[in-house]
Amino acid sequence: MQSTTTIHGACVSADGTPIAYERSGNGPPLILVGGGLDDGRENAPLAAKLSHAFTVYNYARRGRGASGNTLPYGVRREIEDIEALIGGCSGNANLFGVSSGGTLALLAASAGLAVTKVAVFDVPYINDEHMVHAWQDYRGELRKLLGNGQLEAALELFMRFAGSDHGTIQMAKQSSYWQPLIGLAPTLAYDAACLNALGPDALSSIKQHVLILTGKSQDFFLRSAQQITSLLPRATGMMVDCASHVPDPDKLAPTLINFLSIG
Repeated sequence: MQSTTTIHGACVSADGTPIAYERSGNGPPLILVGGGLDDGRENAPLAAKLSHAFTVYNYARRGRGASGNTLPYGVRREIEDIEALIGGCSGNANLFGVSSGGTLALLAASAGLAVTKVAVFDVPYINDEHMVHAWQDYRGELRKLLGNGQLEAALELFMRFAGSDHGTIQMAKQSSYWQPLIGLAPTLAYDAACLNALGPDALSSIKQHVLILTGKSQDFFLRSAQQITSLLPRATGMMVDCASHVPDPDKLAPTLINFLSIG
């Protein structure tokens, strides 16, 4: 299999914010939208697998990596970031998003951007009564902690909300990646805003064919996938053999190539 060259570049969003990306491969354009606490590095192995079928744009969402962070934040601004990327892709592109990045990809399609197809993995969709109350409590506490500059506490709050126990959090705090994650903690509010914006009306307005993927990590994501699929006009739901919330590129890439390559 022939290797591909990775080119580092940037585009400028509508509000003047530079959005950094890595471009690799040849073929139809495919934009990878990262999830929570990811600056693009988490999707890099998947980008390498997909670059033999697509021109892959693996970008750092605003506030992450080499991308800018013009304030105040707004979900619309993140959608405009994708629009700017699409503008450099001959005017249209496929989207693939993981977790909250999947939420943003769906919102971009709902906003009428020139999106060909959308695929998402493990998108959290919160609409049962118990989860809604827990979600509201989380957002309120996150807003308070970030407002007070308590970034480490905000990161711990997110991990607990996502299901990590005390031992797992303590192990993470001893790891080499803890400090970089603290630097990304302010973007947890961005993810929360995207998740909060994805409602039934937004989903039902998406005209593109959407592939809703989920792994075997948590029943919550399976229920979310089923709910999202039921609300989308043109959707296919599929489970892939991934035991982690971070998808296995070897398991995921063939499924994405097959879905996105079919006319």
